[in-house]
Amino acid sequence: MRAGLIGLLVVIAIGIVVALNSFFIITPTQQALVLQFGEVRQANRDPGLYAKIPVVQDVLYLDKRVLDLNVPAQEIIASDQKRLVVDAFMRYRIANPVRFFQTVNNVREGATRLSTFAQSSLRAVLADASFTEIVRDDRPELMRRISQDVSARARDIGVEVVDVKIRRADLPEANSEAIFARMQTERIQEATQIRAQGREAAQRVRASADREATVIRATAQQEAEQIRGQGDGQANAIFARAYSADADFFTFFRAMQAYEQALGSGDTRLVLSPDAEFFRYFNDPLGAARSASATPAAPAEAAPALAPAAPAPAEPLDESAAVAPDTTEAAATAALIEEGLSPAEASTEAAVATALPETTPAADAAADTVVDAGDDAAFTATQASIEDAQTGTVTIVRPE
Repeated sequence: MRAGLIGLLVVIAIGIVVALNSFFIITPTQQALVLQFGEVRQANRDPGLYAKIPVVQDVLYLDKRVLDLNVPAQEIIASDQKRLVVDAFMRYRIANPVRFFQTVNNVREGATRLSTFAQSSLRAVLADASFTEIVRDDRPELMRRISQDVSARARDIGVEVVDVKIRRADLPEANSEAIFARMQTERIQEATQIRAQGREAAQRVRASADREATVIRATAQQEAEQIRGQGDGQANAIFARAYSADADFFTFFRAMQAYEQALGSGDTRLVLSPDAEFFRYFNDPLGAARSASATPAAPAEAAPALAPAAPAPAEPLDESAAVAPDTTEAAATAALIEEGLSPAEASTEAAVATALPETTPAADAAADTVVDAGDDAAFTATQASIEDAQTGTVTIVRPE
């Protein structure tokens, strides 16, 4: 009884094991090969539940998804004899599991074969391209040619190549620093040249602007001088008309301006008699001329320090040449204005010229003698100037 029960349990267990080995499941990401003694009996790519002969048949699962493969970095020589270290990768899928199993047997061996195909294609294609084409100019076209070459070789092992890309294409480490230094030097030279061209252009623009500014300033200065000259002419005409309207008031006004100009400055010293013509408005508000009797007589003898000289003979007074002092100064002022002096300067010079008497040749010789006599003679000349001022004459002291 007990032996029969044990036998039944053994049969049931064997049945369960056989049932489990008779069925297999394929997921959506897998594809399976049913092998019988190493021979492919069935290839299933669709997901589902499938049956097989237990013990006799085996199942080999292959991935149906896109797989990645990193191609080992390798050093290649471009067409311009420059060495490059190229690092690439590729994506592929198993399109024909039966051929894949028959040629490479498993995924690891298939990856090795694909890596060999990729390295061979990289060397063959990139050897015909220059360094610039690989790095920058023609890289997409080179990748397309490499992908076509690898795909043609991969079909023989049942693999479909999706894409091949170059991850990195650099110079060897030994050449990188030298190439970088050379490129840096070239960029510095280019930058220097561009800066020099910029400075040259800036200098041209600045020179043109300076030239235009100079022309503008010269034109403006010329116009200003013309306008200023026209204004001075109009001012002189206005002063001339004012003098013609009232000569006495114009003479008085100019005398006041002459007093302000002559007495207000501290760099000119005049030794004048209080009765001089220059101070006629101080003596008389109407500016009447001095009488002939008020004029003091000239000294009969020169100063003691001067050399004795013969007195000059008295000349008769030419009454026809005598002109009223105010009329003489006004005429002199008008003449100086016509010569181009300002009204204030013309009035001052006319007043001083009218006030200062003309010197005689004897007086000029005496002054020269005083100058040649030295320090004592200069002191004597100063005393003589004071005495002359008391007698109505004028002496201008010019220190050496």
